[in-house]
Amino acid sequence: MKSKLVYLLCLCIFLISEGCKKSDNGNGGDNAVAPSLQQIELNNLPFTQEMYGVNNRPVIKIRFSQPIKESTLNAVSITDAARNSIPLTVGLSDNNVLLTVTPGTNLKYLEKFDLRVSIALQSTSGGNLAAAVERSFVTGIDSSRKFPVITNDALLTKVQQQTFKYFWDFAHPVSGLTRERNTSGETVTSGGSGFGIMAIPVGIERGFITRAEGLARLQKIVGFLTNNVVKVKGAFSHWINGTTGAIVPFSANDNGADIVETSFLMMGLLTARQYFDGTGAEATLRNDINTLYHNVEWDWFRRDGQNVLYWHYSPDKLWAMNLPISGWNEALITYVLAAASPTHSIPKIVYDNGWARNGNIRNGATYYGYNLPVGPNMGGPLFLSQYSFLGIKPIGLSDAYADYEVYARNHTLINYEYSKANPKNYYGYSDSVWGLTASDIPNSYAASSPTNDVGMIAPTAALSAFPYAPEKSMAALHFFYYVLGDKLWKEYGFTDAFSLHQQWFATSHLAIDQGPIIIMIENYRTGLLWNLFTSSPEIKTAMRMLGFTAPYL
Repeated sequence: MKSKLVYLLCLCIFLISEGCKKSDNGNGGDNAVAPSLQQIELNNLPFTQEMYGVNNRPVIKIRFSQPIKESTLNAVSITDAARNSIPLTVGLSDNNVLLTVTPGTNLKYLEKFDLRVSIALQSTSGGNLAAAVERSFVTGIDSSRKFPVITNDALLTKVQQQTFKYFWDFAHPVSGLTRERNTSGETVTSGGSGFGIMAIPVGIERGFITRAEGLARLQKIVGFLTNNVVKVKGAFSHWINGTTGAIVPFSANDNGADIVETSFLMMGLLTARQYFDGTGAEATLRNDINTLYHNVEWDWFRRDGQNVLYWHYSPDKLWAMNLPISGWNEALITYVLAAASPTHSIPKIVYDNGWARNGNIRNGATYYGYNLPVGPNMGGPLFLSQYSFLGIKPIGLSDAYADYEVYARNHTLINYEYSKANPKNYYGYSDSVWGLTASDIPNSYAASSPTNDVGMIAPTAALSAFPYAPEKSMAALHFFYYVLGDKLWKEYGFTDAFSLHQQWFATSHLAIDQGPIIIMIENYRTGLLWNLFTSSPEIKTAMRMLGFTAPYL
Protein backbone atom coordinates (compact mmCIF):
# COMPACT_ATOMS: atom_id res chain seq x y z
CA MET A 1 0.00 0.00 0.00
CA LYS A 2 2.82 2.37 0.91
CA SER A 3 4.65 1.69 -2.35
CA LYS A 4 1.46 2.41 -4.31
CA LEU A 5 1.08 5.79 -2.58
CA VAL A 6 4.71 6.67 -3.34
CA TYR A 7 4.17 5.74 -7.00
CA LEU A 8 1.09 8.00 -7.28
CA LEU A 9 2.91 10.88 -5.60
CA CYS A 10 5.83 10.60 -8.01
CA LEU A 11 3.47 10.47 -10.98
CA CYS A 12 1.77 13.70 -9.87
CA ILE A 13 5.10 15.45 -9.44
CA PHE A 14 6.16 14.34 -12.94
CA LEU A 15 2.94 15.57 -14.55
CA ILE A 16 3.17 18.92 -12.80
CA SER A 17 6.79 19.25 -13.90
CA GLU A 18 5.96 18.48 -17.52
CA GLY A 19 3.11 20.95 -17.44
CA CYS A 20 5.46 23.65 -16.27
CA LYS A 21 7.88 22.80 -19.05
CA LYS A 22 5.13 23.19 -21.63
CA SER A 23 4.39 26.65 -20.35
CA ASP A 24 8.05 27.66 -20.61
CA ASN A 25 9.30 26.02 -23.81
CA GLY A 26 8.01 28.66 -26.31
CA ASN A 27 5.21 26.61 -27.81
CA GLY A 28 2.43 28.49 -26.08
CA GLY A 29 0.47 27.64 -23.03
CA ASP A 30 -1.74 29.30 -20.49
CA ASN A 31 0.91 31.91 -19.61
CA ALA A 32 1.99 32.74 -23.21
CA VAL A 33 1.37 36.34 -24.33
CA ALA A 34 1.39 37.23 -28.06
CA PRO A 35 3.55 40.23 -28.92
CA SER A 36 2.06 42.99 -31.08
CA LEU A 37 3.59 45.81 -33.08
CA GLN A 38 3.86 49.07 -31.16
CA GLN A 39 6.00 51.22 -33.45
CA ILE A 40 8.20 50.89 -36.51
CA GLU A 41 10.75 53.38 -37.84
CA LEU A 42 13.13 53.49 -40.78
CA ASN A 43 16.11 55.77 -40.20
CA ASN A 44 14.24 57.34 -37.29
CA LEU A 45 11.20 58.19 -39.44
CA PRO A 46 7.77 56.55 -39.08
CA PHE A 47 7.69 53.55 -41.40
CA THR A 48 3.95 53.46 -41.96
CA GLN A 49 3.93 53.30 -45.76
CA GLU A 50 6.27 52.65 -48.68
CA MET A 51 9.29 54.90 -48.39
CA TYR A 52 11.47 56.23 -51.22
CA GLY A 53 15.01 57.55 -51.47
CA VAL A 54 16.27 55.33 -48.67
CA ASN A 55 20.03 55.01 -48.16
CA ASN A 56 21.67 51.69 -48.94
CA ARG A 57 22.33 50.73 -45.29
CA PRO A 58 19.08 51.71 -43.55
CA VAL A 59 18.36 51.09 -39.87
CA ILE A 60 14.91 49.70 -39.08
CA LYS A 61 13.66 49.73 -35.48
CA ILE A 62 10.58 47.78 -34.44
CA ARG A 63 9.11 48.05 -30.95
CA PHE A 64 6.86 45.28 -29.66
CA SER A 65 4.50 45.03 -26.73
CA GLN A 66 6.36 42.05 -25.24
CA PRO A 67 9.99 40.97 -24.91
CA ILE A 68 11.05 38.93 -27.94
CA LYS A 69 12.62 35.48 -27.80
CA GLU A 70 16.05 35.75 -29.45
CA SER A 71 15.90 32.25 -30.92
CA THR A 72 12.98 33.29 -33.19
CA LEU A 73 14.67 36.25 -34.88
CA ASN A 74 14.95 34.25 -38.09
CA ALA A 75 11.33 35.30 -38.63
CA VAL A 76 12.74 38.64 -39.86
CA SER A 77 13.64 38.97 -43.57
CA ILE A 78 14.34 41.56 -46.25
CA THR A 79 14.09 40.53 -49.90
CA ASP A 80 14.96 42.38 -53.10
CA ALA A 81 12.89 42.78 -56.25
CA ALA A 82 13.90 39.28 -57.40
CA ARG A 83 12.81 37.83 -54.04
CA ASN A 84 16.40 37.14 -53.02
CA SER A 85 17.01 37.29 -49.26
CA ILE A 86 19.35 40.00 -48.02
CA PRO A 87 21.82 39.09 -45.23
CA LEU A 88 20.81 40.92 -42.05
CA THR A 89 22.14 42.01 -38.71
CA VAL A 90 19.34 41.66 -36.19
CA GLY A 91 19.50 42.53 -32.50
CA LEU A 92 17.36 43.11 -29.41
CA SER A 93 17.61 45.85 -26.81
CA ASP A 94 15.57 47.74 -24.21
CA ASN A 95 14.60 44.59 -22.32
CA ASN A 96 14.19 42.76 -25.62
CA VAL A 97 11.14 44.78 -26.78
CA LEU A 98 13.13 46.79 -29.37
CA LEU A 99 14.20 44.92 -32.50
CA THR A 100 16.87 46.57 -34.69
CA VAL A 101 17.36 45.35 -38.27
CA THR A 102 20.13 46.46 -40.65
CA PRO A 103 21.28 44.98 -43.96
CA GLY A 104 24.53 43.09 -43.67
CA THR A 105 25.70 44.59 -46.97
CA ASN A 106 25.10 47.72 -49.02
CA LEU A 107 21.81 47.49 -50.89
CA LYS A 108 21.57 48.23 -54.59
CA TYR A 109 20.57 51.73 -55.56
CA LEU A 110 17.09 52.46 -56.88
CA GLU A 111 15.60 49.07 -56.08
CA LYS A 112 12.55 48.03 -54.11
CA PHE A 113 12.99 45.92 -50.97
CA ASP A 114 10.40 44.18 -48.81
CA LEU A 115 10.68 43.81 -45.02
CA ARG A 116 8.70 41.01 -43.40
CA VAL A 117 8.40 39.83 -39.83
CA SER A 118 6.40 36.61 -39.86
CA ILE A 119 4.15 35.29 -37.09
CA ALA A 120 6.92 32.81 -36.24
CA LEU A 121 8.42 35.59 -34.11
CA GLN A 122 7.65 34.86 -30.46
CA SER A 123 7.65 36.58 -27.13
CA THR A 124 9.78 35.17 -24.33
CA SER A 125 6.58 33.75 -22.86
CA GLY A 126 6.01 31.74 -26.03
CA GLY A 127 3.27 33.70 -27.75
CA ASN A 128 3.45 34.09 -31.53
CA LEU A 129 3.31 37.51 -33.21
CA ALA A 130 -0.33 38.54 -33.48
CA ALA A 131 -0.02 39.67 -37.13
CA ALA A 132 2.84 39.65 -39.63
CA VAL A 133 4.62 42.97 -40.15
CA GLU A 134 5.15 43.92 -43.82
CA ARG A 135 6.69 47.09 -45.23
CA SER A 136 8.53 48.05 -48.40
CA PHE A 137 11.05 50.72 -49.28
CA VAL A 138 12.95 51.91 -52.33
CA THR A 139 16.60 52.86 -52.16
CA GLY A 140 17.73 56.19 -53.53
CA ILE A 141 19.54 57.27 -56.65
CA ASP A 142 23.25 56.72 -57.06
CA SER A 143 24.27 60.37 -57.43
CA SER A 144 27.84 59.64 -58.49
CA ARG A 145 28.87 60.88 -61.93
CA LYS A 146 28.71 58.05 -64.45
CA PHE A 147 30.80 59.80 -67.10
CA PRO A 148 33.59 62.38 -67.02
CA VAL A 149 32.32 65.96 -66.88
CA ILE A 150 32.74 67.87 -70.16
CA THR A 151 31.70 71.34 -71.26
CA ASN A 152 28.02 71.98 -71.95
CA ASP A 153 28.80 72.65 -75.60
CA ALA A 154 30.65 69.34 -75.93
CA LEU A 155 27.81 67.57 -74.16
CA LEU A 156 25.22 68.94 -76.58
CA THR A 157 27.34 67.76 -79.50
CA LYS A 158 27.76 64.32 -77.93
CA VAL A 159 23.99 63.98 -77.46
CA GLN A 160 23.31 65.02 -81.06
CA GLN A 161 25.98 62.68 -82.43
CA GLN A 162 24.88 59.66 -80.43
CA THR A 163 21.21 60.23 -81.26
CA PHE A 164 22.04 60.78 -84.92
CA LYS A 165 23.20 57.15 -85.07
CA TYR A 166 19.58 56.05 -84.75
CA PHE A 167 18.77 57.71 -88.07
CA TRP A 168 22.05 57.02 -89.80
CA ASP A 169 23.40 53.65 -88.61
CA PHE A 170 20.00 52.11 -87.84
CA ALA A 171 18.19 53.36 -90.95
CA HIS A 172 16.53 50.68 -93.06
CA PRO A 173 19.23 49.34 -95.40
CA VAL A 174 17.01 49.21 -98.51
CA SER A 175 14.98 52.40 -98.28
CA GLY A 176 17.16 54.54 -96.04
CA LEU A 177 13.98 55.44 -94.14
CA THR A 178 13.72 55.45 -90.36
CA ARG A 179 12.42 52.50 -88.41
CA GLU A 180 9.50 53.24 -86.11
CA ARG A 181 11.47 51.99 -83.08
CA ASN A 182 14.57 49.94 -82.41
CA THR A 183 12.55 46.70 -82.54
CA SER A 184 10.50 47.46 -85.66
CA GLY A 185 12.39 45.33 -88.15
CA GLU A 186 10.92 46.02 -91.60
CA THR A 187 8.50 48.72 -90.48
CA VAL A 188 9.56 52.30 -91.15
CA THR A 189 7.64 55.43 -90.28
CA SER A 190 6.84 58.32 -92.60
CA GLY A 191 6.74 61.01 -89.91
CA GLY A 192 9.80 59.71 -88.09
CA SER A 193 11.61 59.57 -91.43
CA GLY A 194 10.82 63.25 -91.89
CA PHE A 195 12.53 63.94 -88.57
CA GLY A 196 15.46 61.78 -89.63
CA ILE A 197 15.77 63.72 -92.90
CA MET A 198 15.93 66.97 -90.92
CA ALA A 199 18.76 65.46 -88.88
CA ILE A 200 20.94 64.98 -91.96
CA PRO A 201 21.88 68.67 -92.38
CA VAL A 202 22.74 68.69 -88.67
CA GLY A 203 24.97 65.66 -89.17
CA ILE A 204 26.76 67.38 -92.04
CA GLU A 205 27.20 70.72 -90.28
CA ARG A 206 28.44 69.03 -87.10
CA GLY A 207 30.88 66.83 -89.01
CA PHE A 208 29.23 63.50 -88.23
CA ILE A 209 28.96 62.73 -91.96
CA THR A 210 30.12 64.42 -95.17
CA ARG A 211 27.88 66.40 -97.49
CA ALA A 212 28.38 63.73 -100.16
CA GLU A 213 27.23 61.02 -97.72
CA GLY A 214 24.19 63.07 -96.76
CA LEU A 215 23.29 63.66 -100.40
CA ALA A 216 23.62 59.97 -101.23
CA ARG A 217 21.32 59.01 -98.34
CA LEU A 218 18.73 61.59 -99.43
CA GLN A 219 18.89 60.30 -103.01
CA LYS A 220 18.19 56.77 -101.76
CA ILE A 221 15.27 57.94 -99.60
CA VAL A 222 13.69 60.14 -102.25
CA GLY A 223 14.12 57.47 -104.90
CA PHE A 224 12.40 54.90 -102.71
CA LEU A 225 9.57 57.29 -101.83
CA THR A 226 9.10 58.06 -105.52
CA ASN A 227 9.40 54.62 -107.06
CA ASN A 228 8.51 52.08 -104.38
CA VAL A 229 6.22 53.47 -101.73
CA VAL A 230 2.48 53.01 -102.15
CA LYS A 231 0.81 56.40 -101.96
CA VAL A 232 -2.85 57.35 -101.58
CA LYS A 233 -3.81 60.66 -103.17
CA GLY A 234 -0.09 61.41 -103.19
CA ALA A 235 0.06 61.05 -99.40
CA PHE A 236 1.87 58.47 -97.31
CA SER A 237 0.73 55.94 -94.74
CA HIS A 238 1.86 56.11 -91.13
CA TRP A 239 3.83 52.87 -91.46
CA ILE A 240 5.59 51.50 -94.55
CA ASN A 241 7.43 48.30 -95.32
CA GLY A 242 11.05 49.40 -95.63
CA THR A 243 11.90 46.85 -98.31
CA THR A 244 8.81 46.79 -100.53
CA GLY A 245 7.21 50.17 -99.91
CA ALA A 246 3.85 48.56 -99.14
CA ILE A 247 1.47 50.11 -96.66
CA VAL A 248 1.69 48.57 -93.18
CA PRO A 249 -1.70 49.22 -91.51
CA PHE A 250 -1.46 51.25 -88.33
CA SER A 251 -4.86 49.88 -87.30
CA ALA A 252 -7.78 48.09 -88.98
CA ASN A 253 -9.22 51.25 -90.54
CA ASP A 254 -5.95 53.20 -90.71
CA ASN A 255 -4.57 51.43 -93.76
CA GLY A 256 -4.18 54.33 -96.15
CA ALA A 257 -3.03 57.93 -96.14
CA ASP A 258 -2.12 59.75 -92.95
CA ILE A 259 -1.93 63.41 -93.87
CA VAL A 260 -0.33 64.47 -90.56
CA GLU A 261 2.48 61.92 -90.85
CA THR A 262 2.81 63.00 -94.48
CA SER A 263 3.25 66.60 -93.35
CA PHE A 264 6.09 65.63 -91.00
CA LEU A 265 7.74 63.82 -93.90
CA MET A 266 7.27 66.81 -96.21
CA MET A 267 8.60 69.21 -93.60
CA GLY A 268 11.79 67.15 -93.58
CA LEU A 269 11.99 66.95 -97.35
CA LEU A 270 11.50 70.70 -97.86
CA THR A 271 14.15 71.37 -95.22
CA ALA A 272 16.57 69.10 -97.10
CA ARG A 273 15.60 70.77 -100.39
CA GLN A 274 16.60 74.15 -98.98
CA TYR A 275 19.88 72.77 -97.64
CA PHE A 276 21.07 71.00 -100.78
CA ASP A 277 21.21 74.16 -102.87
CA GLY A 278 23.95 73.23 -105.27
CA THR A 279 23.97 72.25 -108.94
CA GLY A 280 23.98 68.85 -110.64
CA ALA A 281 22.85 66.03 -108.36
CA GLU A 282 21.65 68.48 -105.73
CA ALA A 283 19.46 70.27 -108.28
CA THR A 284 18.00 66.92 -109.33
CA LEU A 285 17.27 66.08 -105.70
CA ARG A 286 15.41 69.36 -105.28
CA ASN A 287 13.29 68.67 -108.33
CA ASP A 288 12.46 65.17 -107.10
CA ILE A 289 11.42 66.53 -103.71
CA ASN A 290 9.23 69.13 -105.40
CA THR A 291 7.49 66.38 -107.34
CA LEU A 292 6.69 64.44 -104.18
CA TYR A 293 5.37 67.57 -102.47
CA HIS A 294 3.30 68.72 -105.44
CA ASN A 295 1.71 65.28 -105.83
CA VAL A 296 0.15 65.34 -102.35
CA GLU A 297 -3.55 66.13 -102.79
CA TRP A 298 -3.90 68.20 -99.63
CA ASP A 299 -7.26 69.58 -100.73
CA TRP A 300 -8.69 66.04 -101.05
CA PHE A 301 -8.46 65.76 -97.29
CA ARG A 302 -11.12 68.47 -96.97
CA ARG A 303 -13.51 65.54 -97.48
CA ASP A 304 -15.82 66.88 -100.17
CA GLY A 305 -14.89 70.51 -99.72
CA GLN A 306 -15.43 70.95 -95.99
CA ASN A 307 -13.57 73.76 -94.24
CA VAL A 308 -11.46 71.35 -92.22
CA LEU A 309 -8.83 68.73 -93.05
CA TYR A 310 -9.31 65.07 -92.12
CA TRP A 311 -6.44 63.03 -90.76
CA HIS A 312 -6.94 59.73 -92.64
CA TYR A 313 -8.20 58.40 -95.95
CA SER A 314 -8.20 54.75 -97.05
CA PRO A 315 -8.80 53.37 -100.55
CA ASP A 316 -11.18 50.71 -99.19
CA LYS A 317 -12.26 52.08 -95.78
CA LEU A 318 -12.63 55.61 -97.17
CA TRP A 319 -13.23 58.08 -94.30
CA ALA A 320 -13.93 55.42 -91.68
CA MET A 321 -11.43 56.91 -89.23
CA ASN A 322 -13.50 60.13 -89.31
CA LEU A 323 -10.96 62.28 -87.47
CA PRO A 324 -10.97 66.00 -88.32
CA ILE A 325 -7.71 67.83 -87.63
CA SER A 326 -8.59 70.65 -85.25
CA GLY A 327 -6.27 72.61 -83.02
CA TRP A 328 -4.61 72.57 -80.73
CA ASN A 329 -2.48 69.51 -81.35
CA GLU A 330 0.74 68.66 -83.19
CA ALA A 331 -0.70 69.30 -86.68
CA LEU A 332 -0.27 73.05 -87.30
CA ILE A 333 2.37 72.05 -89.85
CA THR A 334 -0.29 70.15 -91.82
CA TYR A 335 -2.34 73.28 -92.46
CA VAL A 336 0.75 75.33 -93.32
CA LEU A 337 1.98 72.77 -95.86
CA ALA A 338 -1.51 72.35 -97.31
CA ALA A 339 -1.85 76.11 -97.74
CA ALA A 340 1.64 76.27 -99.27
CA SER A 341 1.02 73.60 -101.92
CA PRO A 342 1.42 75.02 -105.46
CA THR A 343 -0.90 72.31 -106.83
CA HIS A 344 -3.46 71.36 -104.15
CA SER A 345 -3.71 74.36 -101.86
CA ILE A 346 -6.37 75.11 -99.26
CA PRO A 347 -7.83 78.60 -98.63
CA LYS A 348 -7.52 80.56 -95.40
CA ILE A 349 -11.08 79.69 -94.34
CA VAL A 350 -10.02 76.05 -93.89
CA TYR A 351 -7.34 77.20 -91.45
CA ASP A 352 -9.67 79.53 -89.59
CA ASN A 353 -12.68 77.21 -89.40
CA GLY A 354 -10.97 73.84 -89.30
CA TRP A 355 -7.75 74.35 -87.38
CA ALA A 356 -8.48 77.46 -85.32
CA ARG A 357 -12.16 76.56 -84.83
CA ASN A 358 -13.16 80.18 -85.42
CA GLY A 359 -11.13 81.27 -82.43
CA ASN A 360 -12.07 78.47 -80.07
CA ILE A 361 -8.50 77.25 -80.33
CA ARG A 362 -7.63 79.87 -77.72
CA ASN A 363 -7.02 78.85 -74.13
CA GLY A 364 -6.03 81.98 -72.24
CA ALA A 365 -5.91 80.38 -68.78
CA THR A 366 -2.97 80.80 -66.41
CA TYR A 367 -1.23 77.81 -64.85
CA TYR A 368 1.60 78.15 -62.31
CA GLY A 369 1.71 81.84 -63.19
CA TYR A 370 2.09 81.31 -66.95
CA ASN A 371 -0.56 82.26 -69.50
CA LEU A 372 -1.27 79.62 -72.12
CA PRO A 373 -2.51 81.25 -75.36
CA VAL A 374 -3.65 78.01 -77.03
CA GLY A 375 -3.75 74.33 -76.19
CA PRO A 376 -5.64 72.00 -73.87
CA ASN A 377 -5.94 72.27 -70.11
CA MET A 378 -2.45 72.58 -68.56
CA GLY A 379 -0.96 72.48 -72.05
CA GLY A 380 -1.02 68.76 -72.78
CA PRO A 381 2.03 66.64 -73.69
CA LEU A 382 5.13 68.62 -74.63
CA PHE A 383 5.25 67.26 -78.18
CA LEU A 384 2.34 69.59 -78.94
CA SER A 385 4.72 72.57 -78.85
CA GLN A 386 7.58 70.71 -80.51
CA TYR A 387 6.62 68.66 -83.58
CA SER A 388 5.26 71.44 -85.83
CA PHE A 389 7.91 73.82 -84.54
CA LEU A 390 10.78 71.61 -85.60
CA GLY A 391 10.56 73.52 -88.89
CA ILE A 392 8.20 76.43 -88.20
CA LYS A 393 10.10 78.97 -86.12
CA PRO A 394 7.87 80.14 -83.26
CA ILE A 395 10.22 82.92 -82.16
CA GLY A 396 8.50 86.20 -83.04
CA LEU A 397 5.61 84.36 -84.71
CA SER A 398 1.99 85.33 -84.14
CA ASP A 399 -1.40 85.41 -85.82
CA ALA A 400 -4.95 86.34 -84.83
CA TYR A 401 -5.05 83.56 -82.26
CA ALA A 402 -1.75 83.50 -80.42
CA ASP A 403 1.80 84.66 -79.88
CA TYR A 404 3.50 81.34 -80.57
CA GLU A 405 6.77 82.24 -78.89
CA VAL A 406 4.81 82.87 -75.69
CA TYR A 407 2.86 79.66 -76.25
CA ALA A 408 5.90 77.44 -76.79
CA ARG A 409 7.81 78.90 -73.86
CA ASN A 410 4.90 78.90 -71.42
CA HIS A 411 3.75 75.41 -72.38
CA THR A 412 7.24 74.22 -71.48
CA LEU A 413 7.34 76.17 -68.21
CA ILE A 414 3.91 74.90 -67.13
CA ASN A 415 5.10 71.34 -67.71
CA TYR A 416 8.30 72.07 -65.80
CA GLU A 417 6.53 73.70 -62.85
CA TYR A 418 4.03 70.87 -62.64
CA SER A 419 6.81 68.29 -62.50
CA LYS A 420 8.66 70.30 -59.87
CA ALA A 421 5.48 70.72 -57.76
CA ASN A 422 4.83 66.97 -58.16
CA PRO A 423 1.23 66.92 -56.87
CA LYS A 424 1.06 63.12 -57.16
CA ASN A 425 4.23 62.68 -55.07
CA TYR A 426 6.07 60.53 -57.57
CA TYR A 427 9.56 59.78 -56.33
CA GLY A 428 12.27 61.55 -58.29
CA TYR A 429 10.38 64.43 -59.88
CA SER A 430 12.37 67.65 -59.41
CA ASP A 431 13.74 70.70 -61.19
CA SER A 432 16.20 68.31 -62.87
CA VAL A 433 13.80 65.44 -63.53
CA TRP A 434 10.93 66.82 -65.57
CA GLY A 435 9.23 66.48 -68.93
CA LEU A 436 5.87 64.85 -69.66
CA THR A 437 5.07 63.85 -73.22
CA ALA A 438 4.04 60.82 -75.27
CA SER A 439 6.36 57.87 -74.66
CA ASP A 440 6.63 54.21 -73.86
CA ILE A 441 5.48 53.15 -70.41
CA PRO A 442 5.68 49.65 -68.89
CA ASN A 443 3.91 47.30 -71.32
CA SER A 444 2.20 50.15 -73.18
CA TYR A 445 2.37 53.70 -74.53
CA ALA A 446 0.85 56.88 -73.10
CA ALA A 447 0.59 60.58 -73.85
CA SER A 448 1.74 61.87 -70.47
CA SER A 449 0.86 65.39 -69.40
CA PRO A 450 -0.06 67.28 -66.23
CA THR A 451 -3.61 65.98 -66.64
CA ASN A 452 -2.46 62.43 -67.46
CA ASP A 453 0.56 61.89 -65.26
CA VAL A 454 1.47 58.23 -64.77
CA GLY A 455 4.91 58.87 -63.31
CA MET A 456 6.90 58.60 -66.56
CA ILE A 457 9.60 61.07 -67.58
CA ALA A 458 10.68 61.10 -71.23
CA PRO A 459 14.11 62.64 -71.96
CA THR A 460 12.85 63.95 -75.30
CA ALA A 461 10.42 66.26 -73.53
CA ALA A 462 12.99 68.38 -71.70
CA LEU A 463 15.75 68.04 -74.31
CA SER A 464 13.51 69.10 -77.20
CA ALA A 465 12.54 72.18 -75.16
CA PHE A 466 16.05 73.66 -75.26
CA PRO A 467 15.01 76.67 -77.38
CA TYR A 468 12.31 77.59 -74.86
CA ALA A 469 13.89 76.94 -71.45
CA PRO A 470 17.62 76.33 -72.01
CA GLU A 471 18.76 76.47 -68.37
CA LYS A 472 16.04 74.08 -67.24
CA SER A 473 16.72 71.77 -70.18
CA MET A 474 20.42 71.80 -69.41
CA ALA A 475 19.79 70.87 -65.77
CA ALA A 476 17.70 67.92 -66.97
CA LEU A 477 20.39 66.91 -69.47
CA HIS A 478 23.04 66.91 -66.74
CA PHE A 479 20.90 64.64 -64.58
CA PHE A 480 19.95 62.28 -67.42
CA TYR A 481 23.55 61.92 -68.60
CA TYR A 482 25.75 62.21 -65.52
CA VAL A 483 23.50 60.70 -62.85
CA LEU A 484 21.23 58.28 -64.74
CA GLY A 485 23.59 57.67 -67.63
CA ASP A 486 24.31 54.08 -66.65
CA LYS A 487 20.61 53.33 -67.10
CA LEU A 488 19.54 55.78 -69.86
CA TRP A 489 22.51 56.42 -72.15
CA LYS A 490 22.75 53.72 -74.81
CA GLU A 491 23.86 53.07 -78.38
CA TYR A 492 21.41 55.54 -79.94
CA GLY A 493 21.34 58.16 -77.21
CA PHE A 494 18.85 58.28 -74.38
CA THR A 495 16.26 55.56 -74.12
CA ASP A 496 12.65 56.58 -74.45
CA ALA A 497 11.41 57.03 -70.87
CA PHE A 498 11.89 56.11 -67.23
CA SER A 499 10.21 56.15 -63.85
CA LEU A 500 12.22 56.55 -60.68
CA HIS A 501 9.03 55.91 -58.75
CA GLN A 502 8.53 52.51 -60.38
CA GLN A 503 12.25 51.81 -60.84
CA TRP A 504 11.60 51.29 -64.56
CA PHE A 505 13.81 52.24 -67.50
CA ALA A 506 12.77 51.74 -71.12
CA THR A 507 15.08 49.86 -73.45
CA SER A 508 13.40 51.36 -76.51
CA HIS A 509 14.26 54.18 -78.89
CA LEU A 510 11.44 55.78 -80.92
CA ALA A 511 12.02 57.79 -84.08
CA ILE A 512 9.50 60.49 -83.18
CA ASP A 513 11.22 61.02 -79.82
CA GLN A 514 14.86 60.78 -80.95
CA GLY A 515 14.44 63.18 -83.88
CA PRO A 516 13.25 66.24 -81.96
CA ILE A 517 16.23 65.94 -79.60
CA ILE A 518 18.74 66.47 -82.43
CA ILE A 519 16.64 69.04 -84.25
CA MET A 520 15.63 71.23 -81.33
CA ILE A 521 19.10 71.24 -79.79
CA GLU A 522 20.36 72.49 -83.16
CA ASN A 523 17.60 75.09 -83.39
CA TYR A 524 18.69 76.27 -79.94
CA ARG A 525 22.36 76.38 -80.94
CA THR A 526 22.16 77.82 -84.47
CA GLY A 527 18.54 77.96 -85.68
CA LEU A 528 19.61 75.79 -88.62
CA LEU A 529 16.39 73.84 -89.24
CA TRP A 530 14.14 76.82 -88.52
CA ASN A 531 16.10 78.92 -91.00
CA LEU A 532 16.10 76.26 -93.69
CA PHE A 533 12.41 75.37 -93.55
CA THR A 534 11.12 78.90 -93.28
CA SER A 535 13.35 80.00 -96.19
CA SER A 536 11.05 78.01 -98.50
CA PRO A 537 9.32 80.62 -100.68
CA GLU A 538 5.99 78.77 -100.75
CA ILE A 539 6.03 78.48 -96.94
CA LYS A 540 6.58 82.22 -96.55
CA THR A 541 3.75 83.00 -98.95
CA ALA A 542 1.35 80.57 -97.33
CA MET A 543 2.04 81.73 -93.78
CA ARG A 544 1.46 85.34 -94.75
CA MET A 545 -1.76 84.29 -96.49
CA LEU A 546 -2.92 82.49 -93.34
CA GLY A 547 -2.36 85.65 -91.30
CA PHE A 548 0.97 84.94 -89.63
CA THR A 549 3.49 87.65 -88.94
CA ALA A 550 7.15 87.13 -88.05
CA PRO A 551 10.46 88.85 -88.80
CA TYR A 552 11.40 86.04 -91.19
CA LEU A 553 8.18 86.39 -93.20
